[in-house]
Amino acid sequence: MTNDITDKPKDYEVLSSLVRDMDIDDIASVYHLGDTLFTSDLYPYIYRTWDQWEVIGLYNTDPEYCLVAEIQDQLAGFILGTIITKASLAYGYILWLGVNPAFQRRGVADTLVDRLVERMIDDGARFMMMDTDPENAPAVNFFTRKGFGNNRKHVFLSIDLSKHEYYGKLIAYEREKAERKAWKRPRRPTKS
Repeated sequence: MTNDITDKPKDYEVLSSLVRDMDIDDIASVYHLGDTLFTSDLYPYIYRTWDQWEVIGLYNTDPEYCLVAEIQDQLAGFILGTIITKASLAYGYILWLGVNPAFQRRGVADTLVDRLVERMIDDGARFMMMDTDPENAPAVNFFTRKGFGNNRKHVFLSIDLSKHEYYGKLIAYEREKAERKAWKRPRRPTKS
């Protein structure tokens, strides 16, 4: 899932950035930046949701494909990816790419993608994939400019389970059960 990536204007200013492997001290900053970029109001039906486990999980399983960019000692952006191997085929997959709004349109996303592509080629990937919401035109335009093609739209369907008949029955049952538990049988007076 990508967000807030735009085409570089012709006169963009590239600040000197350092791209390096993400380390354990970056996890919180990466998570918090992603939390501001990948909001559920923008993308309510994405199949992957941004949470701390996305960052921690990828850092634990694929640290070599978790990169950060720093500009002037600030987190400018990050990219999180993986290599998937099936039989004799290995391909790279960009799961998350985010750029701090203060550093957008300065080549940060370009540099992060370029470094990850180089690393994945070195590690045997022969093609790469990424996905984004089809309505995220800046990301689609960015990745098209970077050479990604074969654009396909996925259909994601959803259902609000709180409106499902069974859900209503389950809630009613749980309420009745709670009421039964709260109701106590009056005690009979004992004969003396």
